[in-house]
Amino acid sequence: MTNRLTHRIDWVKTIIPFVGVLALFFVFLLFPYSSQTALERIRHYIGDDCGLYFAVLGLCVFLLSVWTAFSKYGKIRLGNTDKPQYNSFIWGAMIFTSALAADIVFYSLCEWSLYASNEYVETLGEAELWIPTMPLFHWGPIAWCFHIVLAICFGFMMHVRQRNRQCFSEACRPLLGTYLDRGWGRLIDIVSFIAMLAGIATTFSLATPLLSSSICRLFGIDSNIYLTVSILIVVAVIYTSAVLFGMKGISRLAKWCTYSFAALLLYVLLLGGETRFILETGFQSIGNLIQHFFGLATYMDPLRENSFPQNWTLFYWAYWIAWTIGTPFFIALISKGRTIKETILGGYGWALAGTFSSFIILGNYGVAQQLKHGVDIIGFIDQGGSYSDAILQIIQTLPAPQLVLIVLVITMVLFYSTSFDTLSLIASSYSYKSLSASEVPDKRIRVLWALVFILLPIGLLFSDSSMYGLQSVSIIAAFPVGIIIILIIISFFKDARLYLNEKKI
Repeated sequence: MTNRLTHRIDWVKTIIPFVGVLALFFVFLLFPYSSQTALERIRHYIGDDCGLYFAVLGLCVFLLSVWTAFSKYGKIRLGNTDKPQYNSFIWGAMIFTSALAADIVFYSLCEWSLYASNEYVETLGEAELWIPTMPLFHWGPIAWCFHIVLAICFGFMMHVRQRNRQCFSEACRPLLGTYLDRGWGRLIDIVSFIAMLAGIATTFSLATPLLSSSICRLFGIDSNIYLTVSILIVVAVIYTSAVLFGMKGISRLAKWCTYSFAALLLYVLLLGGETRFILETGFQSIGNLIQHFFGLATYMDPLRENSFPQNWTLFYWAYWIAWTIGTPFFIALISKGRTIKETILGGYGWALAGTFSSFIILGNYGVAQQLKHGVDIIGFIDQGGSYSDAILQIIQTLPAPQLVLIVLVITMVLFYSTSFDTLSLIASSYSYKSLSASEVPDKRIRVLWALVFILLPIGLLFSDSSMYGLQSVSIIAAFPVGIIIILIIISFFKDARLYLNEKKI
């Protein structure tokens, strides 16, 4: 069995990213200041001089996804079955929890405060209108479009064409053909894999301190970096254990995540005393987003008067691009039996329902505390307070804050576990020379990658990275992946057009 597995693994694609992660881990650990300086310089060049690349890519991919849903391609069914593999609720829950759900909870609680004193946001007008709108824009349709579009590309590749290699390079085969077998395929996969690890590192490093601070508040202990690392390890143990249960474990975790998440939202909405403000502000923000969507999506600040798109909008597009290496493959796997139109519209529907609910309820509760009750979260952050401590200040205004902290910790741990169990599945698939959509990677390979996932985040934590520094990791990693995404999309339409001609549809 072991010998058979050894022959099935592509050791070049497995070892190079593994060694790369170890190298970066030690660089961040041993040279924290120098590594952060280098990251920020590269990020400044890519974000400042090449920002238009991310902006155009994001808007075009979103518009393309909407057009595809209602075009002839939308009728293609992913797989030779009339019945979807999962019911709509489980399917939608797995889509939402497989991506950046833990980050969504973290940013829902604090992102509004980061825009309050921003020069660009202040020029737009009334703070009550724009502060809650910006998070919906940054975590809305353009953010999710990268996952949705690649999901249909991979779903077509796996379920319709039934190719037996689950990796980025294989999705480029209709366009690049035999060039993929001459080393270009491995290069594409290695670059993609490293980008995925960078996205994972950013997620862990940004949101884990909130878990640490919450646990410290619950048990009355002092927060430190070693406690945060210990929490990372515990989370890794949980999602590594879930590997033993395969897809059934992932679907159950997704369901529990959704219930825990819903309980948190309902508690804040119904018992926080701000129900009317939350709902009215959310309704207003959605309308404002629809009205100004294209203006926000195309704003570039060419005179660099405030650099808002370079510091925020383009980071988010890059962040979601870095995560496209894993999540779209998973969405593709669970979408068997659905048409491309159903996958696109249903994917957006469930993803945005979860995302917007989180930002509207959790975010607007914080806005209410700032604007109506004088809890100065904005001033606290401006004076150097941590985002985690700011969030805890907001939670302390709720009834039974200790109970809220317990639910928050459980929800984030479950979100982490689901997301990273999913990614361990995809990373393991990358390691194989060939693997059909119906096969599950060996548990030993999944456990290996599940453990590797925490190395780079630990290195970033010890380097004492700022949010700006952590954002730099994703922006740098996403730049080459954007080019690969373009190749995959072109390949999909080329292959899908041939398929429709073959079937005379």
